[in-house]
Amino acid sequence: MIDAFDSFIQKLEPQLRTWRRELHQQPELGFLEYKTTYKVAKELEELGFTIHVGKEAVQSDSRYGVPLEHEIQESERQALENGVPEDWIDAMQGSHTGVVAKWDTGREGPHLAFRFDIDALPILESNETNHKPHADHFQSNQNGIMHACGHDGHTTIGLGLAHLIAHFQSQLTGTFTLLFQPAEEGGRGAKAMVDKGWLEGVDQFYSGHIGINSLPVGTIAASTEGFLASAKWNVTFSGQSSHAGMKPEDGRNALLAAATTATQLHAIPRHSEGVSRVNVGKLVAGNGRNIIADSGYLEIETRGQTKAINEFMQKEAKRIIQSSASMYDVKVDIEFVGETEKMTCDRALIPLIQEQCQQSAWVNHIDPVAYVSGSEDASFMMNAVQANGGKATYMLFGTHLPSNHHSPAFDFEEEVIPVALAAYAHVLRGGSS
Repeated sequence: MIDAFDSFIQKLEPQLRTWRRELHQQPELGFLEYKTTYKVAKELEELGFTIHVGKEAVQSDSRYGVPLEHEIQESERQALENGVPEDWIDAMQGSHTGVVAKWDTGREGPHLAFRFDIDALPILESNETNHKPHADHFQSNQNGIMHACGHDGHTTIGLGLAHLIAHFQSQLTGTFTLLFQPAEEGGRGAKAMVDKGWLEGVDQFYSGHIGINSLPVGTIAASTEGFLASAKWNVTFSGQSSHAGMKPEDGRNALLAAATTATQLHAIPRHSEGVSRVNVGKLVAGNGRNIIADSGYLEIETRGQTKAINEFMQKEAKRIIQSSASMYDVKVDIEFVGETEKMTCDRALIPLIQEQCQQSAWVNHIDPVAYVSGSEDASFMMNAVQANGGKATYMLFGTHLPSNHHSPAFDFEEEVIPVALAAYAHVLRGGSS
């Protein structure tokens, strides 16, 4: 059966490449993944999975950082123009994207869940000749949006795993839940699936990431350590505009409040008990050179090695934001738009992963643990499973990285996709037995 899995993946490999490139060409931002949701759901529905989309898949009031109404309407219009049927758009209406797919073998066995993130990033993709998606003509066709973190590969892996489950279903036991999660970027989407109850009764949970650490294709990590708790905010300063030459004293400068915040946030002391981070990722302010700016907008985040450290960073960040507003006599609104939790992989799953994956010809080397940083909202799913007595882990799948994650030239070796699929497939076989 192991050889049969590897053989099946080998035959599927050209289709995996096709799916990845199609997804790369059609990137969508978090909670706007209408075309991706439809593509995934239709593929899995035809395989025989029970499909849940829209408010069946996500808890509406648990979504963080829901896009503005005009952004939602434009994405729904584009999806309709790109062939998504109107009834499907109605089902996802109001930014309820994502897919939950279930397969019950009808035979007694454990419940395994796998999570795949589907969203892209607001980044303009590189058009350099050495950037493979550009050179091979599958670069993003959405200006200013690209898959710059490998989620097109993750979605492809999920499609491949679904095909494998359907093909070998007579040889499997238990239940499988595949979670195609919206809005991973910014820690916005996982909690909405957790709060809908999809992780209840799950015995084993698996998720993972292409890259993060640059490793040879064929190398996987059975678990990770180092992901940080995080919080994401949008901050809006509102002041009073005035003529900068004739009446500067009548103005209340929101630009200076925003700029002061941006610089002073980085003066927060590092925490003695572990890693801490703060970042201002976006600053937009003002109207013109001769106008006292009446508006300033920031997108910021804090991170901490523990929940307590991240809470310290948040407290200090809020103090600085509010002090900057007071300094320039402007109003400030702080909108909480996303978070992730600290997560710990179950080491008890490492021997299972090693035993099963070493039998695959696709996997050459298995590291028990990979050390990382960053944050992941799969933490909500992992913690929910573990709180109910299940086990969970987060894996890495090796590839050379020509550029960093979240950069315009990000890409990965497509040969990693069948490796990751093989790892999940063999874990699925071992975990369901």
